[in-house]
Amino acid sequence: MFLIMESLLNQLSSMTVVVADTGDLEAIKKFHPRDATTNPSLILAAAQIPAYQSLIDKALTTSREMLGANASRNDVVKEALDELCVVFGKEILKIIPGRVSTEVDARLSFDTDATIAKARKIIDKYNKDGIPNDRVLIKIASTWEGIKAAEVLERENIHCNLTLLFNFYQAVACADAGVTLISPFVGRILDWYKSATGRDSYPANEDPGVVSVTKIFNYFKSNGYKTEVMGASFRNIGEITELAGCDLLTISPKLLQELSDTCEDLPIKLNSQKPLVVDETIHLDQTTFELMMAGDKMASEKLNEGISGFSKAIEKLENQLNERLELIERGLAVTL
Repeated sequence: MFLIMESLLNQLSSMTVVVADTGDLEAIKKFHPRDATTNPSLILAAAQIPAYQSLIDKALTTSREMLGANASRNDVVKEALDELCVVFGKEILKIIPGRVSTEVDARLSFDTDATIAKARKIIDKYNKDGIPNDRVLIKIASTWEGIKAAEVLERENIHCNLTLLFNFYQAVACADAGVTLISPFVGRILDWYKSATGRDSYPANEDPGVVSVTKIFNYFKSNGYKTEVMGASFRNIGEITELAGCDLLTISPKLLQELSDTCEDLPIKLNSQKPLVVDETIHLDQTTFELMMAGDKMASEKLNEGISGFSKAIEKLENQLNERLELIERGLAVTL
């Protein structure tokens, strides 16, 4: 008798919540994740797909109606940017049983008050369509200002996903602030170390991103923190399988397909019931946090690079929305 081994994806799903890291609705339908995450780059990529043009048009026309005929095109586009992220989020929530992550404008990453205001606006858009807070995670960059914004929002029952997280101290600050979930970026950490050392690769268990997430996970579990850990930004399936047992892992469609096509034994690597004890107790104020970030070249560089990249994606999306709005208002828009 031959035993048929399950795919890595099926095995992983039995020990970790699998999350789709995409704005492509068809990819989400294909892999049946519980949750899904988006970011400006993913929304920009999805917006290039002709099948989603109607969602863009819906966001633009809704925003024009909301602001009125006298509003400037730039104001309509800025409103439509928020509207579009929520429109995609609502479409995703029709497919998945869990939560969608919707990101605050990355250009607000160092402004606590503006981040809070934008998060409230986003969750209000969801609420007006009958979507409760517990199905939405507001994504915020893990700057000190972003973490403090999340601390306020969590007290208002607005749940947050702290993203662009690259080191242990960002994670600790997030947990102390009571955020719902963090997204440490495994692959981007690996990218930095490969560039800095000249190495072509690392064994999965020595991958610097994997090592970072493992320490964070064990610290949270051994110290009773409620904050969920969701590994993100993977470069290969070895990074993913080495984190089997993590609370959640958000994975691109390409790597989801590779996991689905691969059949081999998958042992659990992270165990929330039996974590390795991380014998440290750390509490950070702003000065200590900023000193720790300044002393970690990788984390500070990747955080700033991530914010810059997401900001550029937003600007490209705004330009695309502006061009589309002009066509709509001139009666020249054609939806495929």
